[in-house]
Amino acid sequence: MNGVTERDGGHARDEALETIRWELTALARRARAVAGRSHPELSLVAYSLLSHLSETGGCRAVDLADYFLLDKSTVSRQVAALERLGLVERHADPARGRGQRLVPTEAGSALLEDAVRRRHAAIIERLQDWSDDDLARFAEYLVRYNAAE
Repeated sequence: MNGVTERDGGHARDEALETIRWELTALARRARAVAGRSHPELSLVAYSLLSHLSETGGCRAVDLADYFLLDKSTVSRQVAALERLGLVERHADPARGRGQRLVPTEAGSALLEDAVRRRHAAIIERLQDWSDDDLARFAEYLVRYNAAE
């Protein structure tokens, strides 16, 4: 049973879905603000690309476009901004001949480490009053939500 009765005609479900939409929008706005605080010239997209490059050890721009479902021109502009800021650099990709891998610079890695530390502290503070069971359920729901296609 999902809390929806025939009597309410699915109204409770509609309200829950609207609350979820609103809260996800607020979460996205907060993520954009965090990216902006990490570096004033860094958009959320650029921050996400830099983060992915760090997690994967680097990749090609086309791989970023495929992973994030972005247009290649968007990735190109964001990568150019990251390069101008000294956060990303290009390296020859021995597996691809003429291809180039994008990798975070030392400054890019430091920026990400600082952002992760601050995000972690903010999450701990925000959830400090939650029970272990609530945290486990929330984590499970987030994994489930993000795994859905």
